[in-house]
Amino acid sequence: MSTIHQAITGMIIVCSLTLWGCSKDKTAVEQEVPFVMVSQPSGSHTEQKSYAGDVQAKQQTALAFRVPGQITQRLVDVGDRVSKGQVLAILDVKDALLQSNVARAQLDNAKSAAKIAQDELHRFQQLLPLNAVSRSQYDAVENQYKAAASTLKQAQANFEVSQNQTSYNKLIATQNGVITGRHIEVGQVVAAGQAAFDFAVNGDREVVIGVPEQAVSEFKVGQSAWVTLWSKPNEKFAGYIREISPAADQSRTFRIKVALREGHSLIQLGQSARVFFVSNRTDILTVPLSSVSAENGQAYVMTVKPDNTLRKVPVTLGAYGRDSVPVLSGLKADEYVVIGGIHLLRDKQTIRPIDRENRSVKIQAGG
Repeated sequence: MSTIHQAITGMIIVCSLTLWGCSKDKTAVEQEVPFVMVSQPSGSHTEQKSYAGDVQAKQQTALAFRVPGQITQRLVDVGDRVSKGQVLAILDVKDALLQSNVARAQLDNAKSAAKIAQDELHRFQQLLPLNAVSRSQYDAVENQYKAAASTLKQAQANFEVSQNQTSYNKLIATQNGVITGRHIEVGQVVAAGQAAFDFAVNGDREVVIGVPEQAVSEFKVGQSAWVTLWSKPNEKFAGYIREISPAADQSRTFRIKVALREGHSLIQLGQSARVFFVSNRTDILTVPLSSVSAENGQAYVMTVKPDNTLRKVPVTLGAYGRDSVPVLSGLKADEYVVIGGIHLLRDKQTIRPIDRENRSVKIQAGG
């Protein structure tokens, strides 16, 4: 009896051990299938680009004398603020005065000739009705008077020009502003129109930047921007693109002028600045940085198939952002990608996909 009891007891123990072992193997298999967080790529991408530049006046010009001459006085220098009507420099006027004297003498001579011709015409007008002079004689005197009158007008105009030339010896500021450059010295002989000073008009400010030729097509006049100064990095000033150069300069960049909407009184000419452009694009997919890895220099992401297996998919990436990166090619909008721990997973591995709230995700065919 005891032998039978012992045999039954042994069989029970063996069965229990067998069942326990099977349960343990099943649990181990279940634990080998990891829970992996997945997500579909975002369909919008916020892109920010920045370019360095410097602050300039919205209106700036070169000031020059309208007549040639030698500089006798220079009354301002770089950095000086000037007012409208202020004299900036003076030319030697000796030659201009001589020309003015010549023009005055010619004018006096023309006046005398015109007076004589007028008196002569007046006498002939009295004699013609009496037939004391012939018609041809009268016509000749009348023509002489007309010629004298024309000569007088010409002499008067020449005299006025010479007077203007005399007054042009003073270079005068046409508006309020600041001198940003100087190109003359006392004693220097300058030509008419030769730049004497660079002048920035008081008022609006703008930042001038250079954009490479491959990126200039992304910008348009009126586009909004933000401006920061190197001296005040925590302050932002609103701006917009006022002008885009139609041709590249010697550095093969296109000059873009960004006008400021505010803060003109706080910004000084010549300050270093940085212009930021922010754009939201809906034609580019983006994934978190943690979704991307690389092997042998090739970036890739892990996508999930309907049977919950992973596939390593090579992708082409754009410029990295702070927490995401645009995917230019290799990924579809309806696919699910692993968003963390990608370096711990392998191709064709079975997983249990979950979302950010730890809910199970059902991968649809075609996703």
